[in-house]
Amino acid sequence: MPSFSAAETTVNPNIIEMEYAVRGPIPARAAEMKKQGRRVILCNIGNPQALGQLPITHYRQILSLVEDPGRLVRERQLRKLEAPGMPVMEEEILDQAQYILDQMETGMGAYTESRGPAFVREAIARFIDRRDGVAPGEGGVPANPEHIFLTNGASEGVKYILEMLISGPQDGIMIPIPQYPLYSAAIKKLGGVQVNYYPDEEADWNLETAMLEEALVRARSGGVQVKAIVVINPGNPTGAVLNERSQREVIEFAAKHGLAILADEVYQENIYDGSFTSFARLIGSDPIPLFSLHSISKGFYGECGHRGGYLEVRNAPRVSNSRHSFIDLLVKQASVSLCSNTVGQVLTYLMVTPPPEGSAVYQQLQTEKKQILAELYDKALTIKHAFSKMEGMRCYGRIGALYLFPRMEQLPAGSSDYDYCLNLLEETGICTVNGQGFGQKSGTHHLRIAFLPPRNMLNEVLPEWIAFHNRYVNQ
Repeated sequence: MPSFSAAETTVNPNIIEMEYAVRGPIPARAAEMKKQGRRVILCNIGNPQALGQLPITHYRQILSLVEDPGRLVRERQLRKLEAPGMPVMEEEILDQAQYILDQMETGMGAYTESRGPAFVREAIARFIDRRDGVAPGEGGVPANPEHIFLTNGASEGVKYILEMLISGPQDGIMIPIPQYPLYSAAIKKLGGVQVNYYPDEEADWNLETAMLEEALVRARSGGVQVKAIVVINPGNPTGAVLNERSQREVIEFAAKHGLAILADEVYQENIYDGSFTSFARLIGSDPIPLFSLHSISKGFYGECGHRGGYLEVRNAPRVSNSRHSFIDLLVKQASVSLCSNTVGQVLTYLMVTPPPEGSAVYQQLQTEKKQILAELYDKALTIKHAFSKMEGMRCYGRIGALYLFPRMEQLPAGSSDYDYCLNLLEETGICTVNGQGFGQKSGTHHLRIAFLPPRNMLNEVLPEWIAFHNRYVNQ
Protein backbone atom coordinates (compact mmCIF):
# COMPACT_ATOMS: atom_id res chain seq x y z
CA MET A 1 0.00 0.00 0.00
CA PRO A 2 1.25 3.52 -0.71
CA SER A 3 2.36 5.52 2.30
CA PHE A 4 0.78 8.87 2.99
CA SER A 5 2.22 11.81 4.91
CA ALA A 6 0.20 14.49 6.59
CA ALA A 7 -0.58 17.42 4.32
CA GLU A 8 1.16 20.70 5.06
CA THR A 9 -0.59 24.00 5.47
CA THR A 10 0.35 27.51 6.38
CA VAL A 11 -1.07 29.01 9.56
CA ASN A 12 -1.36 32.47 11.00
CA PRO A 13 2.26 33.40 11.90
CA ASN A 14 0.99 35.64 14.68
CA ILE A 15 -0.31 32.55 16.50
CA ILE A 16 3.07 30.84 16.12
CA GLU A 17 4.76 33.84 17.75
CA MET A 18 2.10 34.32 20.42
CA GLU A 19 3.24 33.61 24.01
CA TYR A 20 1.29 32.99 27.22
CA ALA A 21 3.73 32.49 30.08
CA VAL A 22 1.29 31.48 32.83
CA ARG A 23 0.69 28.28 30.83
CA GLY A 24 4.23 28.22 29.44
CA PRO A 25 7.26 25.92 29.78
CA ILE A 26 7.63 26.16 33.57
CA PRO A 27 4.01 25.12 34.25
CA ALA A 28 4.44 22.45 31.57
CA ARG A 29 7.42 21.07 33.48
CA ALA A 30 5.33 21.20 36.68
CA ALA A 31 2.70 19.05 34.97
CA GLU A 32 5.36 16.48 34.06
CA MET A 33 6.61 16.40 37.65
CA LYS A 34 3.08 15.90 38.94
CA LYS A 35 2.64 12.89 36.64
CA GLN A 36 5.82 11.48 38.13
CA GLY A 37 4.28 11.71 41.58
CA ARG A 38 6.44 14.59 42.75
CA ARG A 39 5.11 17.38 44.95
CA VAL A 40 4.03 20.43 42.96
CA ILE A 41 2.54 23.63 44.40
CA LEU A 42 0.86 25.53 41.56
CA CYS A 43 1.40 29.23 42.21
CA ASN A 44 1.63 30.15 38.54
CA ILE A 45 -1.99 31.16 38.04
CA GLY A 46 -4.78 32.87 39.97
CA ASN A 47 -6.93 29.76 40.36
CA PRO A 48 -8.12 29.85 44.01
CA GLN A 49 -10.30 26.76 44.17
CA ALA A 50 -7.51 24.62 42.68
CA LEU A 51 -5.57 25.32 45.87
CA GLY A 52 -8.36 24.58 48.29
CA GLN A 53 -10.41 27.78 48.51
CA LEU A 54 -14.02 26.78 49.12
CA PRO A 55 -16.81 28.18 46.92
CA ILE A 56 -19.31 30.57 48.44
CA THR A 57 -22.03 28.42 49.96
CA HIS A 58 -25.15 30.16 48.74
CA TYR A 59 -23.76 30.57 45.21
CA ARG A 60 -23.48 26.82 44.86
CA GLN A 61 -26.82 26.22 46.57
CA ILE A 62 -28.56 28.46 44.07
CA LEU A 63 -26.73 26.87 41.15
CA SER A 64 -27.86 23.45 42.30
CA LEU A 65 -31.49 24.65 42.33
CA VAL A 66 -31.53 26.45 38.98
CA GLU A 67 -29.76 23.56 37.26
CA ASP A 68 -32.23 21.08 38.82
CA PRO A 69 -35.57 22.89 39.26
CA GLY A 70 -37.12 19.71 40.64
CA ARG A 71 -34.87 20.09 43.65
CA LEU A 72 -36.36 23.52 44.27
CA VAL A 73 -39.80 21.90 44.57
CA ARG A 74 -38.42 19.26 46.94
CA GLU A 75 -36.69 21.85 49.14
CA ARG A 76 -39.94 23.79 49.52
CA GLN A 77 -41.69 20.59 50.52
CA LEU A 78 -39.01 19.88 53.12
CA ARG A 79 -39.47 23.32 54.64
CA LYS A 80 -43.20 22.62 55.06
CA LEU A 81 -42.45 19.40 56.95
CA GLU A 82 -40.47 21.32 59.58
CA ALA A 83 -38.90 18.09 60.82
CA PRO A 84 -36.49 18.73 63.74
CA GLY A 85 -32.84 18.41 62.74
CA MET A 86 -33.61 18.14 59.04
CA PRO A 87 -31.23 20.40 57.04
CA VAL A 88 -33.17 22.77 54.79
CA MET A 89 -32.18 25.74 52.66
CA GLU A 90 -33.07 29.24 53.77
CA GLU A 91 -36.19 30.79 52.28
CA GLU A 92 -34.09 33.56 50.70
CA ILE A 93 -32.12 30.94 48.76
CA LEU A 94 -35.26 29.32 47.41
CA ASP A 95 -36.84 32.66 46.52
CA GLN A 96 -33.73 33.89 44.72
CA ALA A 97 -33.41 30.64 42.75
CA GLN A 98 -37.07 30.88 41.74
CA TYR A 99 -36.60 34.51 40.68
CA ILE A 100 -33.62 33.58 38.51
CA LEU A 101 -35.53 30.74 36.86
CA ASP A 102 -38.52 33.01 36.23
CA GLN A 103 -36.31 35.65 34.66
CA MET A 104 -34.33 33.17 32.55
CA GLU A 105 -37.70 32.05 31.13
CA THR A 106 -36.29 29.19 29.04
CA GLY A 107 -34.13 27.59 31.73
CA MET A 108 -30.40 27.07 32.02
CA GLY A 109 -29.95 24.92 28.94
CA ALA A 110 -31.17 27.42 26.36
CA TYR A 111 -29.43 30.29 24.60
CA THR A 112 -30.06 33.71 26.09
CA GLU A 113 -30.00 37.15 24.51
CA SER A 114 -26.57 37.67 22.96
CA ARG A 115 -25.46 40.40 25.31
CA GLY A 116 -26.94 38.49 28.28
CA PRO A 117 -30.33 38.46 30.02
CA ALA A 118 -31.73 41.91 30.70
CA PHE A 119 -32.30 41.24 34.42
CA VAL A 120 -28.61 40.37 34.91
CA ARG A 121 -27.42 43.46 33.03
CA GLU A 122 -29.81 45.63 35.04
CA ALA A 123 -28.44 44.12 38.27
CA ILE A 124 -24.89 44.86 37.10
CA ALA A 125 -25.84 48.47 36.38
CA ARG A 126 -27.27 48.81 39.91
CA PHE A 127 -24.10 47.27 41.35
CA ILE A 128 -21.88 49.72 39.45
CA ASP A 129 -23.98 52.66 40.64
CA ARG A 130 -23.81 51.48 44.27
CA ARG A 131 -20.08 50.91 44.02
CA ASP A 132 -19.45 54.35 42.54
CA GLY A 133 -21.88 56.26 44.75
CA VAL A 134 -24.25 57.18 41.94
CA ALA A 135 -27.81 57.91 43.05
CA PRO A 136 -30.66 60.02 41.65
CA GLY A 137 -30.17 63.66 42.56
CA GLU A 138 -26.69 63.06 43.98
CA GLY A 139 -24.58 63.40 40.82
CA GLY A 140 -22.57 60.84 38.92
CA VAL A 141 -23.31 59.08 35.66
CA PRO A 142 -25.48 55.96 35.98
CA ALA A 143 -24.54 52.76 34.18
CA ASN A 144 -26.60 51.82 31.12
CA PRO A 145 -27.72 48.16 31.03
CA GLU A 146 -27.85 48.32 27.22
CA HIS A 147 -24.11 49.02 27.21
CA ILE A 148 -23.25 46.02 29.40
CA PHE A 149 -22.27 42.67 27.90
CA LEU A 150 -22.05 39.38 29.75
CA THR A 151 -18.94 37.48 28.75
CA ASN A 152 -17.23 34.13 29.27
CA GLY A 153 -14.82 35.59 31.80
CA ALA A 154 -13.24 39.02 31.46
CA SER A 155 -10.84 37.67 28.84
CA GLU A 156 -13.63 37.48 26.26
CA GLY A 157 -14.47 41.13 26.86
CA VAL A 158 -10.82 42.07 26.30
CA LYS A 159 -10.82 40.21 23.01
CA TYR A 160 -14.07 41.89 21.89
CA ILE A 161 -12.56 45.34 22.38
CA LEU A 162 -9.15 44.61 20.89
CA GLU A 163 -10.75 42.96 17.87
CA MET A 164 -12.76 46.14 17.34
CA LEU A 165 -9.90 48.58 17.82
CA ILE A 166 -7.12 46.84 15.90
CA SER A 167 -8.09 47.37 12.27
CA GLY A 168 -4.64 47.37 10.69
CA PRO A 169 -0.97 46.53 11.31
CA GLN A 170 -0.13 50.05 12.54
CA ASP A 171 -2.87 50.21 15.18
CA GLY A 172 -1.32 50.24 18.65
CA ILE A 173 -2.51 49.53 22.18
CA MET A 174 -0.59 50.84 25.17
CA ILE A 175 -0.10 48.21 27.88
CA PRO A 176 1.71 48.38 31.22
CA ILE A 177 4.94 46.46 31.56
CA PRO A 178 4.86 44.09 33.32
CA GLN A 179 1.43 43.02 32.03
CA TYR A 180 -0.93 40.07 32.02
CA PRO A 181 0.07 38.20 28.83
CA LEU A 182 -3.52 38.02 27.61
CA TYR A 183 -2.93 41.53 26.25
CA SER A 184 0.36 40.90 24.47
CA ALA A 185 -0.95 37.59 23.09
CA ALA A 186 -4.21 39.10 21.81
CA ILE A 187 -2.47 42.09 20.23
CA LYS A 188 0.02 39.76 18.54
CA LYS A 189 -2.74 37.46 17.29
CA LEU A 190 -4.66 40.41 15.81
CA GLY A 191 -1.58 41.80 14.08
CA GLY A 192 -1.52 45.06 16.03
CA VAL A 193 1.32 46.86 17.78
CA GLN A 194 2.07 46.50 21.47
CA VAL A 195 3.11 49.87 22.89
CA ASN A 196 4.84 49.44 26.24
CA TYR A 197 4.72 51.89 29.11
CA TYR A 198 6.55 51.31 32.37
CA PRO A 199 5.00 52.01 35.78
CA ASP A 200 7.58 53.05 38.38
CA GLU A 201 8.37 49.96 40.45
CA GLU A 202 10.16 51.80 43.24
CA ALA A 203 7.21 54.22 43.50
CA ASP A 204 4.97 51.21 44.18
CA TRP A 205 4.21 50.73 40.48
CA ASN A 206 2.41 54.07 40.18
CA LEU A 207 2.31 56.25 37.06
CA GLU A 208 3.53 59.62 35.88
CA THR A 209 2.32 61.45 32.78
CA ALA A 210 5.90 61.72 31.52
CA MET A 211 6.26 57.94 31.18
CA LEU A 212 2.99 57.75 29.24
CA GLU A 213 3.97 60.63 26.96
CA GLU A 214 7.36 59.04 26.29
CA ALA A 215 5.74 55.78 25.21
CA LEU A 216 3.24 57.57 22.98
CA VAL A 217 5.86 59.74 21.27
CA ARG A 218 8.05 56.70 20.64
CA ALA A 219 5.16 54.80 19.06
CA ARG A 220 3.95 57.68 16.91
CA SER A 221 7.46 58.36 15.65
CA GLY A 222 7.38 54.81 14.26
CA GLY A 223 4.11 55.43 12.45
CA VAL A 224 1.92 53.66 15.01
CA GLN A 225 -1.64 54.90 15.49
CA VAL A 226 -2.22 54.45 19.21
CA LYS A 227 -5.90 53.87 19.97
CA ALA A 228 -6.19 52.88 23.61
CA ILE A 229 -4.38 52.46 26.90
CA VAL A 230 -4.82 49.38 29.10
CA VAL A 231 -4.76 49.80 32.88
CA ILE A 232 -4.89 46.79 35.21
CA ASN A 233 -5.94 47.86 38.71
CA PRO A 234 -5.20 46.16 41.04
CA GLY A 235 -2.28 44.96 39.00
CA ASN A 236 -1.48 41.64 37.43
CA PRO A 237 1.29 40.46 37.78
CA THR A 238 2.45 43.06 40.30
CA GLY A 239 -0.55 42.94 42.65
CA ALA A 240 -0.01 46.68 43.16
CA VAL A 241 -2.92 49.08 43.70
CA LEU A 242 -2.83 52.37 41.79
CA ASN A 243 -3.29 55.52 43.80
CA GLU A 244 -5.99 57.94 42.67
CA ARG A 245 -3.44 60.43 41.41
CA SER A 246 -2.09 57.84 38.97
CA GLN A 247 -5.60 57.04 37.77
CA ARG A 248 -6.27 60.72 37.11
CA GLU A 249 -2.97 60.98 35.22
CA VAL A 250 -4.20 58.21 32.89
CA ILE A 251 -7.57 59.91 32.41
CA GLU A 252 -6.01 63.28 31.58
CA PHE A 253 -3.52 61.62 29.23
CA ALA A 254 -6.29 59.72 27.41
CA ALA A 255 -8.41 62.87 27.10
CA LYS A 256 -5.48 64.89 25.74
CA HIS A 257 -4.60 62.34 23.05
CA GLY A 258 -8.04 61.00 22.14
CA LEU A 259 -7.44 57.49 23.49
CA ALA A 260 -9.88 54.98 24.91
CA ILE A 261 -9.20 53.46 28.34
CA LEU A 262 -9.49 49.71 28.82
CA ALA A 263 -9.82 49.29 32.59
CA ASP A 264 -9.16 45.72 33.75
CA GLU A 265 -10.72 45.81 37.22
CA VAL A 266 -11.26 42.12 37.88
CA TYR A 267 -9.40 42.30 41.20
CA GLN A 268 -11.46 45.15 42.63
CA GLU A 269 -12.47 43.03 45.64
CA ASN A 270 -8.83 42.09 46.29
CA ILE A 271 -7.71 45.26 48.06
CA TYR A 272 -6.72 44.36 51.58
CA ASP A 273 -5.80 47.66 53.22
CA GLY A 274 -7.90 50.28 51.48
CA SER A 275 -10.79 50.77 49.09
CA PHE A 276 -11.28 50.50 45.35
CA THR A 277 -11.90 53.48 43.07
CA SER A 278 -13.15 52.68 39.57
CA PHE A 279 -12.19 54.55 36.42
CA ALA A 280 -15.89 55.03 35.70
CA ARG A 281 -16.29 56.99 38.91
CA LEU A 282 -13.28 59.22 38.21
CA ILE A 283 -14.19 59.85 34.57
CA GLY A 284 -17.72 60.90 35.54
CA SER A 285 -19.29 62.92 32.75
CA ASP A 286 -16.07 63.43 30.75
CA PRO A 287 -16.58 62.02 27.21
CA ILE A 288 -13.63 59.60 27.34
CA PRO A 289 -14.30 56.15 25.86
CA LEU A 290 -14.07 53.62 28.67
CA PHE A 291 -14.25 49.83 28.59
CA SER A 292 -14.43 48.29 32.07
CA LEU A 293 -14.10 44.61 32.92
CA HIS A 294 -15.07 42.51 35.93
CA SER A 295 -15.17 38.77 36.59
CA ILE A 296 -16.39 36.03 38.93
CA SER A 297 -12.97 34.38 38.76
CA LYS A 298 -11.21 36.55 41.34
CA GLY A 299 -12.32 38.55 44.38
CA PHE A 300 -13.45 36.16 47.11
CA TYR A 301 -15.56 34.06 44.72
CA GLY A 302 -12.76 32.23 42.86
CA GLU A 303 -15.16 30.79 40.26
CA CYS A 304 -12.54 30.60 37.49
CA GLY A 305 -13.93 27.51 35.80
CA HIS A 306 -17.44 28.86 35.47
CA ARG A 307 -16.23 31.62 33.13
CA GLY A 308 -18.46 34.54 34.00
CA GLY A 309 -17.87 38.26 33.71
CA TYR A 310 -19.01 41.48 32.13
CA LEU A 311 -17.86 44.31 29.92
CA GLU A 312 -19.28 47.79 30.48
CA VAL A 313 -18.94 50.45 27.76
CA ARG A 314 -19.12 54.21 28.36
CA ASN A 315 -18.80 56.96 25.80
CA ALA A 316 -18.43 54.49 22.94
CA PRO A 317 -16.39 56.00 20.11
CA ARG A 318 -18.00 56.75 16.77
CA VAL A 319 -17.26 54.25 14.01
CA SER A 320 -15.78 56.14 11.06
CA ASN A 321 -16.22 53.57 8.32
CA SER A 322 -19.73 52.27 9.00
CA ARG A 323 -23.31 53.36 9.60
CA HIS A 324 -23.35 51.01 12.60
CA SER A 325 -22.62 52.22 16.12
CA PHE A 326 -19.85 50.75 18.26
CA ILE A 327 -22.48 49.10 20.49
CA ASP A 328 -24.21 47.60 17.43
CA LEU A 329 -20.93 46.01 16.38
CA LEU A 330 -20.30 44.64 19.87
CA VAL A 331 -23.75 43.05 19.77
CA LYS A 332 -22.79 41.52 16.42
CA GLN A 333 -19.61 40.11 17.97
CA ALA A 334 -21.51 38.64 20.89
CA SER A 335 -24.06 37.18 18.48
CA VAL A 336 -21.39 35.17 16.67
CA SER A 337 -21.07 33.05 19.84
CA LEU A 338 -24.85 33.31 20.40
CA CYS A 339 -24.39 34.06 24.13
CA SER A 340 -22.10 33.54 27.10
CA ASN A 341 -22.64 30.43 29.20
CA THR A 342 -25.69 30.56 31.46
CA VAL A 343 -23.97 29.30 34.64
CA GLY A 344 -21.48 32.16 34.35
CA GLN A 345 -24.38 34.55 33.81
CA VAL A 346 -26.09 33.38 37.01
CA LEU A 347 -22.91 33.62 39.05
CA THR A 348 -22.31 37.12 37.71
CA TYR A 349 -25.82 38.03 38.83
CA LEU A 350 -25.10 36.63 42.30
CA MET A 351 -21.78 38.51 42.45
CA VAL A 352 -23.56 41.83 41.96
CA THR A 353 -26.73 41.00 43.94
CA PRO A 354 -26.02 40.33 47.62
CA PRO A 355 -28.69 38.75 49.83
CA PRO A 356 -30.90 41.08 51.93
CA GLU A 357 -28.92 42.67 54.77
CA GLY A 358 -29.71 41.11 58.11
CA SER A 359 -30.76 37.76 56.63
CA ALA A 360 -29.03 34.54 57.65
CA VAL A 361 -27.77 34.12 54.08
CA TYR A 362 -26.25 37.62 54.14
CA GLN A 363 -24.51 36.97 57.44
CA GLN A 364 -23.07 33.71 56.14
CA LEU A 365 -21.86 35.43 52.96
CA GLN A 366 -20.15 38.18 54.97
CA THR A 367 -18.49 35.62 57.24
CA GLU A 368 -17.17 33.60 54.29
CA LYS A 369 -16.04 36.73 52.44
CA LYS A 370 -14.14 38.15 55.41
CA GLN A 371 -12.50 34.81 56.13
CA ILE A 372 -11.32 34.30 52.54
CA LEU A 373 -9.96 37.83 52.14
CA ALA A 374 -8.30 37.77 55.56
CA GLU A 375 -6.61 34.47 54.78
CA LEU A 376 -5.39 35.77 51.41
CA TYR A 377 -3.90 38.86 53.01
CA ASP A 378 -2.28 36.81 55.79
CA LYS A 379 -0.70 34.46 53.25
CA ALA A 380 0.56 37.42 51.21
CA LEU A 381 2.17 38.93 54.30
CA THR A 382 3.70 35.55 55.20
CA ILE A 383 5.32 35.20 51.78
CA LYS A 384 6.43 38.82 51.77
CA HIS A 385 8.05 38.30 55.18
CA ALA A 386 9.91 35.30 53.74
CA PHE A 387 11.30 37.57 51.02
CA SER A 388 12.98 39.63 53.75
CA LYS A 389 15.08 36.54 54.54
CA MET A 390 16.16 36.10 50.90
CA GLU A 391 19.26 37.99 49.83
CA GLY A 392 18.53 40.72 47.28
CA MET A 393 14.77 40.05 47.08
CA ARG A 394 12.70 43.26 46.99
CA CYS A 395 8.91 43.52 46.69
CA TYR A 396 7.27 46.89 46.03
CA GLY A 397 3.69 48.13 46.09
CA ARG A 398 0.58 47.76 48.20
CA ILE A 399 -0.75 44.22 48.34
CA GLY A 400 -3.64 43.66 45.98
CA ALA A 401 -5.01 41.09 43.54
CA LEU A 402 -3.69 37.56 44.22
CA TYR A 403 0.00 38.07 43.47
CA LEU A 404 3.40 39.24 44.61
CA PHE A 405 6.03 40.24 42.04
CA PRO A 406 9.38 40.48 43.79
CA ARG A 407 12.52 41.74 42.10
CA MET A 408 15.67 39.64 42.36
CA GLU A 409 18.60 42.02 42.57
CA GLN A 410 21.19 39.27 42.90
CA LEU A 411 21.48 36.33 40.51
CA PRO A 412 24.56 34.32 39.49
CA ALA A 413 26.35 35.49 36.37
CA GLY A 414 24.68 34.15 33.26
CA SER A 415 21.51 33.18 35.13
CA SER A 416 18.06 34.56 34.30
CA ASP A 417 14.79 34.67 36.19
CA TYR A 418 13.65 31.76 33.99
CA ASP A 419 16.59 29.68 35.22
CA TYR A 420 15.79 30.66 38.80
CA CYS A 421 12.10 29.71 38.55
CA LEU A 422 12.84 26.41 36.83
CA ASN A 423 15.39 25.47 39.49
CA LEU A 424 13.00 26.59 42.23
CA LEU A 425 10.37 24.26 40.80
CA GLU A 426 12.73 21.30 40.52
CA GLU A 427 14.07 21.67 44.06
CA THR A 428 11.01 22.74 46.06
CA GLY A 429 7.99 22.01 43.83
CA ILE A 430 6.90 25.66 43.88
CA CYS A 431 5.64 26.60 40.41
CA THR A 432 5.96 30.33 39.74
CA VAL A 433 6.24 32.37 36.53
CA ASN A 434 9.43 34.21 35.64
CA GLY A 435 9.19 37.96 35.19
CA GLN A 436 10.19 37.93 31.55
CA GLY A 437 6.93 36.12 30.81
CA PHE A 438 5.10 39.35 31.69
CA GLY A 439 7.69 41.78 30.38
CA GLN A 440 10.01 43.83 32.56
CA LYS A 441 12.57 46.60 32.28
CA SER A 442 15.78 45.51 30.64
CA GLY A 443 18.32 44.34 33.19
CA THR A 444 15.79 43.46 35.88
CA HIS A 445 14.67 40.04 37.07
CA HIS A 446 11.36 39.15 38.75
CA LEU A 447 8.95 36.32 39.41
CA ARG A 448 5.22 36.21 40.04
CA ILE A 449 3.74 34.05 42.76
CA ALA A 450 0.03 33.64 43.49
CA PHE A 451 -0.43 33.68 47.29
CA LEU A 452 -3.07 30.95 47.22
CA PRO A 453 -1.61 27.78 48.81
CA PRO A 454 -3.01 26.79 52.21
CA ARG A 455 -1.18 28.24 55.20
CA ASN A 456 0.13 24.87 56.41
CA MET A 457 1.61 24.25 52.95
CA LEU A 458 3.32 27.65 53.01
CA ASN A 459 4.72 26.99 56.46
CA GLU A 460 6.25 23.78 55.12
CA VAL A 461 7.67 25.07 51.87
CA LEU A 462 8.78 28.64 52.56
CA PRO A 463 11.83 27.61 54.63
CA GLU A 464 12.83 25.40 51.69
CA TRP A 465 12.47 28.37 49.33
CA ILE A 466 14.56 30.62 51.59
CA ALA A 467 17.33 28.01 51.75
CA PHE A 468 17.18 27.42 47.99
CA HIS A 469 17.29 31.13 47.21
CA ASN A 470 20.25 32.01 49.41
CA ARG A 471 22.20 29.04 48.08
CA TYR A 472 21.28 29.77 44.44
CA VAL A 473 22.19 33.47 44.41
CA ASN A 474 25.55 32.80 46.06
CA GLN A 475 26.79 30.25 43.55
